[in-house]
Amino acid sequence: MKRLFRPYLALLVMGSLLFTATSCSDDDPEPITEEQELITTLKITLVPEGKSQSVEGTYSDPDGEGGNDATANTLNLEANTVYNATIKLLDESKTPTVDLTGEVEEEGDEHELFYELLENLNLGITKTDIDKNNRPLGLKARIQTNGSSTGKLRITLKHQPGLKGNTSDITKGETDVQATFDVVVQ
Repeated sequence: MKRLFRPYLALLVMGSLLFTATSCSDDDPEPITEEQELITTLKITLVPEGKSQSVEGTYSDPDGEGGNDATANTLNLEANTVYNATIKLLDESKTPTVDLTGEVEEEGDEHELFYELLENLNLGITKTDIDKNNRPLGLKARIQTNGSSTGKLRITLKHQPGLKGNTSDITKGETDVQATFDVVVQ
Protein backbone atom coordinates (compact mmCIF):
# COMPACT_ATOMS: atom_id res chain seq x y z
CA MET A 1 0.00 0.00 0.00
CA LYS A 2 2.93 2.36 0.55
CA ARG A 3 3.76 2.23 -3.18
CA LEU A 4 0.22 3.18 -4.20
CA PHE A 5 0.38 6.60 -2.53
CA ARG A 6 3.85 7.65 -3.76
CA PRO A 7 2.76 8.75 -7.29
CA TYR A 8 -0.17 10.70 -5.85
CA LEU A 9 2.08 12.34 -3.30
CA ALA A 10 4.52 13.36 -6.06
CA LEU A 11 1.68 14.84 -8.13
CA LEU A 12 0.37 16.72 -5.11
CA VAL A 13 3.80 18.22 -4.35
CA MET A 14 4.41 19.17 -8.02
CA GLY A 15 0.93 20.71 -8.33
CA SER A 16 1.38 22.85 -5.24
CA LEU A 17 4.79 24.06 -6.49
CA LEU A 18 3.32 24.92 -9.87
CA PHE A 19 0.44 26.81 -8.23
CA THR A 20 2.87 28.75 -6.02
CA ALA A 21 5.13 29.65 -8.98
CA THR A 22 2.31 30.94 -11.17
CA SER A 23 0.55 32.88 -8.44
CA CYS A 24 3.72 34.84 -7.60
CA SER A 25 4.66 35.52 -11.21
CA ASP A 26 5.35 39.06 -12.38
CA ASP A 27 4.30 38.32 -15.96
CA ASP A 28 1.42 40.81 -15.72
CA PRO A 29 3.00 44.13 -14.78
CA GLU A 30 0.85 47.02 -13.68
CA PRO A 31 -0.40 49.00 -16.68
CA ILE A 32 1.51 52.22 -17.24
CA THR A 33 -0.81 55.18 -17.36
CA GLU A 34 0.59 58.44 -18.61
CA GLU A 35 -1.07 61.33 -16.82
CA GLN A 36 -2.19 64.05 -19.18
CA GLU A 37 -1.00 67.54 -18.38
CA LEU A 38 -3.58 70.28 -17.96
CA ILE A 39 -3.29 72.91 -20.68
CA THR A 40 -5.18 76.01 -19.58
CA THR A 41 -3.78 78.46 -22.11
CA LEU A 42 -2.91 78.40 -25.81
CA LYS A 43 -1.09 81.43 -27.20
CA ILE A 44 -0.60 82.04 -30.90
CA THR A 45 1.85 84.64 -32.17
CA LEU A 46 1.52 85.66 -35.83
CA VAL A 47 4.48 87.54 -37.30
CA PRO A 48 3.80 89.02 -40.76
CA GLU A 49 6.54 88.66 -43.36
CA GLY A 50 7.92 92.04 -44.39
CA LYS A 51 5.90 93.96 -41.79
CA SER A 52 6.53 94.84 -38.17
CA GLN A 53 3.15 94.59 -36.43
CA SER A 54 2.70 91.05 -35.03
CA VAL A 55 -0.65 89.72 -33.82
CA GLU A 56 -1.08 87.74 -30.61
CA GLY A 57 -4.01 85.61 -29.61
CA THR A 58 -4.67 84.07 -26.21
CA TYR A 59 -7.17 81.34 -25.40
CA SER A 60 -7.58 80.84 -21.67
CA ASP A 61 -9.58 78.31 -19.66
CA PRO A 62 -8.08 78.63 -16.15
CA ASP A 63 -10.24 75.98 -14.52
CA GLY A 64 -9.94 73.48 -17.39
CA GLU A 65 -12.80 71.79 -19.18
CA GLY A 66 -16.17 72.45 -17.59
CA GLY A 67 -16.66 75.14 -14.99
CA ASN A 68 -16.29 78.70 -16.25
CA ASP A 69 -16.31 79.46 -19.97
CA ALA A 70 -13.02 79.90 -21.77
CA THR A 71 -12.04 83.28 -23.23
CA ALA A 72 -10.19 84.16 -26.42
CA ASN A 73 -9.40 87.46 -28.08
CA THR A 74 -10.10 88.27 -31.73
CA LEU A 75 -7.30 87.94 -34.27
CA ASN A 76 -7.28 90.97 -36.60
CA LEU A 77 -5.22 90.13 -39.68
CA GLU A 78 -4.30 92.04 -42.84
CA ALA A 79 -5.53 90.71 -46.18
CA ASN A 80 -3.01 89.28 -48.67
CA THR A 81 -0.34 88.75 -46.03
CA VAL A 82 1.82 85.78 -44.99
CA TYR A 83 2.12 85.21 -41.24
CA ASN A 84 4.54 82.88 -39.47
CA ALA A 85 2.63 81.40 -36.55
CA THR A 86 4.05 79.97 -33.33
CA ILE A 87 1.99 78.18 -30.67
CA LYS A 88 2.78 78.20 -26.96
CA LEU A 89 1.00 75.85 -24.50
CA LEU A 90 0.78 76.71 -20.79
CA ASP A 91 -0.65 75.40 -17.54
CA GLU A 92 -1.49 78.57 -15.63
CA SER A 93 -3.28 76.69 -12.85
CA LYS A 94 0.15 76.20 -11.22
CA THR A 95 2.42 78.76 -9.63
CA PRO A 96 4.73 79.41 -11.31
CA THR A 97 3.12 78.85 -14.71
CA VAL A 98 4.31 75.67 -16.46
CA ASP A 99 5.27 75.96 -20.13
CA LEU A 100 4.33 72.63 -21.77
CA THR A 101 5.38 73.58 -25.30
CA GLY A 102 8.77 71.86 -25.02
CA GLU A 103 7.21 68.67 -23.70
CA VAL A 104 4.74 68.54 -26.60
CA GLU A 105 7.59 69.20 -29.04
CA GLU A 106 9.74 66.48 -27.43
CA GLU A 107 6.82 64.03 -27.64
CA GLY A 108 5.93 65.24 -31.14
CA ASP A 109 5.59 61.68 -32.43
CA GLU A 110 2.55 61.41 -30.13
CA HIS A 111 1.04 64.88 -30.73
CA GLU A 112 -0.28 66.97 -33.58
CA LEU A 113 -2.00 70.35 -33.80
CA PHE A 114 -4.86 70.69 -36.27
CA TYR A 115 -6.13 73.97 -37.72
CA GLU A 116 -9.77 74.23 -38.81
CA LEU A 117 -11.32 77.13 -40.70
CA LEU A 118 -14.94 77.76 -39.71
CA GLU A 119 -17.71 80.08 -40.92
CA ASN A 120 -16.23 81.02 -44.32
CA LEU A 121 -12.82 82.08 -43.04
CA ASN A 122 -10.54 82.29 -46.09
CA LEU A 123 -6.98 81.37 -45.07
CA GLY A 124 -4.32 78.95 -46.25
CA ILE A 125 -2.46 77.11 -43.46
CA THR A 126 0.63 74.93 -43.77
CA LYS A 127 2.34 73.31 -40.77
CA THR A 128 6.07 74.06 -40.95
CA ASP A 129 7.55 71.88 -38.20
CA ILE A 130 7.89 68.10 -38.02
CA ASP A 131 8.38 65.41 -35.40
CA LYS A 132 11.28 62.92 -35.26
CA ASN A 133 9.45 60.69 -37.78
CA ASN A 134 9.14 63.56 -40.32
CA ARG A 135 5.40 63.91 -39.70
CA PRO A 136 3.71 67.31 -39.20
CA LEU A 137 3.55 68.69 -35.66
CA GLY A 138 1.91 72.12 -36.00
CA LEU A 139 3.52 74.18 -33.23
CA LYS A 140 4.71 76.33 -36.13
CA ALA A 141 2.72 77.17 -39.24
CA ARG A 142 2.57 79.48 -42.22
CA ILE A 143 -0.75 81.30 -42.57
CA GLN A 144 -1.65 83.06 -45.82
CA THR A 145 -4.54 85.52 -45.74
CA ASN A 146 -6.37 86.11 -49.00
CA GLY A 147 -9.07 88.74 -49.49
CA SER A 148 -11.24 90.05 -46.67
CA SER A 149 -13.15 87.44 -44.67
CA THR A 150 -14.40 86.73 -41.17
CA GLY A 151 -14.94 83.51 -39.31
CA LYS A 152 -13.33 81.32 -36.69
CA LEU A 153 -10.00 79.52 -36.43
CA ARG A 154 -10.08 76.39 -34.26
CA ILE A 155 -6.75 74.95 -33.11
CA THR A 156 -6.84 71.47 -31.58
CA LEU A 157 -3.94 69.61 -29.96
CA LYS A 158 -4.45 65.86 -30.20
CA HIS A 159 -2.56 63.29 -28.13
CA GLN A 160 -2.10 60.28 -30.42
CA PRO A 161 0.31 57.75 -28.84
CA GLY A 162 0.62 54.77 -31.17
CA LEU A 163 -1.95 56.36 -33.52
CA LYS A 164 -0.05 59.16 -35.27
CA GLY A 165 0.87 58.35 -38.81
CA ASN A 166 1.08 59.85 -42.26
CA THR A 167 -2.72 59.86 -42.46
CA SER A 168 -3.48 61.07 -38.93
CA ASP A 169 -6.41 63.39 -38.61
CA ILE A 170 -8.34 65.23 -35.95
CA THR A 171 -10.57 62.21 -35.24
CA LYS A 172 -7.69 60.12 -33.83
CA GLY A 173 -6.52 60.29 -30.22
CA GLU A 174 -7.53 62.40 -27.24
CA THR A 175 -7.96 66.17 -27.28
CA ASP A 176 -5.47 67.92 -24.97
CA VAL A 177 -6.78 71.41 -25.73
CA GLN A 178 -9.12 73.00 -28.27
CA ALA A 179 -9.03 76.77 -28.76
CA THR A 180 -11.31 78.81 -30.99
CA PHE A 181 -10.50 82.36 -32.09
CA ASP A 182 -12.71 84.85 -33.93
CA VAL A 183 -10.75 86.11 -36.95
CA VAL A 184 -11.25 89.26 -38.99
CA VAL A 185 -9.21 89.66 -42.18
CA GLN A 186 -9.37 93.11 -43.80
